[in-house]
Amino acid sequence: MEKLNRSPFFYVGDKYKLLKQLLPLFPENIEGRFVEPFVGGGSVYLNTKYKNCLLNDSNEHVVKLHKFLSSFKSVEVLMSEAEKIIKKYNLSYSYKIQDFDQKLVNKFPKTYFAEMNRENYLALRTKFNKNQDQNLMELYILMIYGFNRMLRFNSIGEFNIPVGNVDFNENVFNALDSYVKVNKSKNVKFSTHDFKDFFSNNTFDSKDLIYVDPPYLISNSEYNKYWTEDDDLTLYDELDRLNDKKIKFVLSNVLSHKGLENKILKQWSKKYNLQHISSNYISYHDNSQKKSKEVVITNFNL
Repeated sequence: MEKLNRSPFFYVGDKYKLLKQLLPLFPENIEGRFVEPFVGGGSVYLNTKYKNCLLNDSNEHVVKLHKFLSSFKSVEVLMSEAEKIIKKYNLSYSYKIQDFDQKLVNKFPKTYFAEMNRENYLALRTKFNKNQDQNLMELYILMIYGFNRMLRFNSIGEFNIPVGNVDFNENVFNALDSYVKVNKSKNVKFSTHDFKDFFSNNTFDSKDLIYVDPPYLISNSEYNKYWTEDDDLTLYDELDRLNDKKIKFVLSNVLSHKGLENKILKQWSKKYNLQHISSNYISYHDNSQKKSKEVVITNFNL
C-alpha cells in the first residue's frame, strides 16, 4: 500500500490507524462518487482513489475548516498565513524553530509546550472569540495548539479548549501538504447536514460507494455523547434502503466496548457481511487503551 495521508485535523479516534485494514475492503471500481455522511477529519476520503467525493458532517466548524483549508492553491500560501498568526502570538514553532528555553524544558520536561504557549494561546483564543467574522486560520491554529487538538465550542459559541502540550511541528506541515495536494486532485464537495437530511437531500446510484462511520452508540467520547438508539435505528434503515437500490455501502462501528454490547447493531448486521478489524479505541478524556470489537459491515462481496 502506498504511503498514507494523515488528516490535518488529527482527530482522536479517527480511522487513520485502521486504513491499512479498511481500504482493502473497498471495491476496486471507482467510477462513481465516494460519499461520507460523517466525514470528520477526512482520513478515509484522503486515501481513496475516488476522484469525486461528496462529504458531509453535522459539525459546521469541521466543514468550515475543510472548505477553508482545501481552498488554498498550495501549502506554501497556506503556511504563509499560518506563520503570520504563529509569529504574532509568539507560539512555539518546532517545524522550523527548535531552540527552546532550556530552563523551561528542564523544569517542565513533559509539558514544556503547554507552559511555553499557555498565555499567548489564551490571548489568541480571546481574540478569536471576540471576532464576529471569525478568522478560520486562527481557529485552525487554536485547534493545533489546543488540548488533544479538539474542536469544541461552549453553549454561547465560544471556542473553549485549553492549551495542549503540542505545537505546529513537522507532522502538521506534512499533513497539510498532502491534504492540499489531494484536494487539488479531486472534485470534492462539502455539506453540513444532519445525516437524515443528508440522505433525504441526495440521490445515489450503483456506481457510488457510501462509507459510513457514525458516532458509536456504546462509546462515551465527546463525539458520540449525543448519539441515541433512535439514531442507530434510523441509520440502519437508511442503509437498508441503499441496499434495496443496489447501492454499495461500508459501515464502521463497534460491536462491544468496555463490557457493553451494541445489540441493535449485532442483530441488524446479520443481514450483511461482517469483518472484524484490530482496534484499540482511545477516548479523549482517558488515554488508556480499551479493547473494543471493531467491525466493518458491507452489503457486497469483494
